[in-house]
Amino acid sequence: MSIWCKKFRFTWIDGSLVECEKAQVHVLTHALHYGTGVFEGIRGYWNGENLYVFRLREHMERMLVSAKMIGFKLGYNVEQLVDATLEVIRANEFKENVYIRPIAFAGEGTISLDITSLPVRVAIAAFPFGHYLKPEGVRVKVVSWRRIPSFSLPISAKATGIYLNSVISLAEAKREGYDEALLLDWRGYISEGSGENVFIVRNGVIATPPVTASILEGITRDAVIKIARDLGYNVEERDITRDELYSASEAFMTGTAAEITPIVEVDGKTVGGGSPGPVTRRLQEEYRDIVMAKNEKYMKWLTPVY
Repeated sequence: MSIWCKKFRFTWIDGSLVECEKAQVHVLTHALHYGTGVFEGIRGYWNGENLYVFRLREHMERMLVSAKMIGFKLGYNVEQLVDATLEVIRANEFKENVYIRPIAFAGEGTISLDITSLPVRVAIAAFPFGHYLKPEGVRVKVVSWRRIPSFSLPISAKATGIYLNSVISLAEAKREGYDEALLLDWRGYISEGSGENVFIVRNGVIATPPVTASILEGITRDAVIKIARDLGYNVEERDITRDELYSASEAFMTGTAAEITPIVEVDGKTVGGGSPGPVTRRLQEEYRDIVMAKNEKYMKWLTPVY
């Protein structure tokens, strides 16, 4: 039995629920060889009464945009993808926090780089999921690899092949004893983590790298910006230098998997007091209330499963 089949019974592939053990692809699947795929990472939160999927529609909208960028036609619209997600969660009868992975990829038929004649497969899996990074804070390293620039690849697309950049960056950070990698953009400004956006706090102002710093426009990033501004914080989207990160009073990462994770050390240098700061803690608390359906103002971001 696959290790995944110990976590869930059904997945959704090309329009139908499929038993976990039958969710397989051929070794000559194009995406396996060339990274021709797009995907999303989505979280669902069980609050004791219902399971709520966070910003499900926005994730599926981004997936369709990513597909368009690399020349895919999925054959499904946003509503169909939303319905399929709920279907697979319900089929597995989850009543706990879950991670959801929709993926669309070029199927089999040729080893040519031309994908125009290939079928596009679409699958959605969901499984129980806890913390991705240490919630008490992570130690990060600015690695030697640079974030891929938008003039080389469409980095605003959440495409599978692009993530090799992240894989080798994280491996470098891990080899040197750190929890996570931090990449600079091609100009030398702070870009993002291996799978997270980055924020700093200096002089009471929250700052995060702009789209022009080769970042993926994170959906959690967008949520945190809106939450912070609603709380009265000044949030700037601007270029951030490496030394600004070293001198910040607080820093944190955001992402679907990472949620809001404090950065307590960068390149061996302590950030602030070496523990989560007051701004980070307040945003964490607010975010937790929102995803747990405890804040009526943001219920529009939640899709109930049951």
